Amino acid sequence: MRLFHVSEEQNIEVFEPRIPSRQDLDQTKRLVWAINEKCLPNFLTPRNCPRVCFHSNALTSKVDKTRYLSSSPSNHVVVIENKWLQKMRNTKLYLYEFDSMEFHLFDENAGYYVSEKKQVPISCIEINDLIGALSNRNVELKTVDSLWQLHDEVQHSTLGFSMCRMKFATPRGY
Repeated sequence: MRLFHVSEEQNIEVFEPRIPSRQDLDQTKRLVWAINEKCLPNFLTPRNCPRVCFHSNALTSKVDKTRYLSSSPSNHVVVIENKWLQKMRNTKLYLYEFDSMEFHLFDENAGYYVSEKKQVPISCIEINDLIGALSNRNVELKTVDSLWQLHDEVQHSTLGFSMCRMKFATPRGY
């Protein structure tokens, strides 16, 4: 299994465990976060870009496949707000890969893994074209004015999903 950390920071030599910023997580455990290869496309966006990401899996119904997935051969979609598209075009990311031995599964649906030990990446790849990187992974990028309707719908579907940085999304009703 391959695990990654995506960052806008170049030349990170060591990932030190940190207290999670999410208040719903144990604030006494310092963690290094990683994402599995299947869910990696969910993080091929600028760091604070709000996004709704979803993919089909063994539990996905035909109704949900028809409703949420286009006729393209992709079964994974990343949806961002229109106002983030230019930032997406101009952002460079660094994809750090870890040895997975010291990580354990944190959230299967989102593809999150964590380690309580410092981690030294085994490789780093620079990504200059985020849209191309998604396309190369057979992931469809969609843009919308507001993410909130999709946010509310997808979490009640049979799709695998992840919703990131929603605090930066256009407020509801705009």
